[in-house]
Amino acid sequence: MIGLVLSGLLSDGAAGLQAIKRCGGMAVVQDPADAVAAEMPQRALEATVADLCVPAARLGDVLSDLAREAPGAALPIAPDIRLEVEIAAGERIGARALAGIADPAALTCPSCGGVLSEVKEIGPMRFRCQVGHAYTADALVQQKEGQVDEALRVALRIIEERAELVQRMAVDGRRNGRPAVAEMYELRAAEYREYADMIRRVVLESFDPTIGRREA
Repeated sequence: MIGLVLSGLLSDGAAGLQAIKRCGGMAVVQDPADAVAAEMPQRALEATVADLCVPAARLGDVLSDLAREAPGAALPIAPDIRLEVEIAAGERIGARALAGIADPAALTCPSCGGVLSEVKEIGPMRFRCQVGHAYTADALVQQKEGQVDEALRVALRIIEERAELVQRMAVDGRRNGRPAVAEMYELRAAEYREYADMIRRVVLESFDPTIGRREA
């Protein structure tokens, strides 16, 4: 069994390579200095002792040579790895079984909305839910950031539509001789537009943090 980590981002590859190494496999990592994106191979080298670290141009020959070698003796699969494989394969497990390898965290799974638990193993911080979804900490942060951006866009659309609706109701009130009602709706429309402007600034600053400083 050979685990190979190439150029890339985040630390998912590091966690997988560590599991392969614990099962007696070989760990091969692309030289970070040779990678277009050095983060993933660098995290892999930090998480486990690689058997080989070579540039991309040599990987084909190295893998070809390794594939021709006789495999070494397999190590017993650790219970925590076996359990995680069963979870990923869709096996039903209870909270008690998951508690043996992970501690519940006050975090929800971005894929299913279930409770996440932090895996206890030494290595890259990882989280897993009972359904089978798993995330390294940096991948989870990226998923959460995407959820925040989407929630802000939805909130902006809803508030802008609400402002448009009550403004139309204000116009209708004045047209039908109800100035007090029209004024109430106009004030409410202005309030909604202020909320929308606030959310819009937050969304824009998430793409360009200098916007807030320029306005100040």
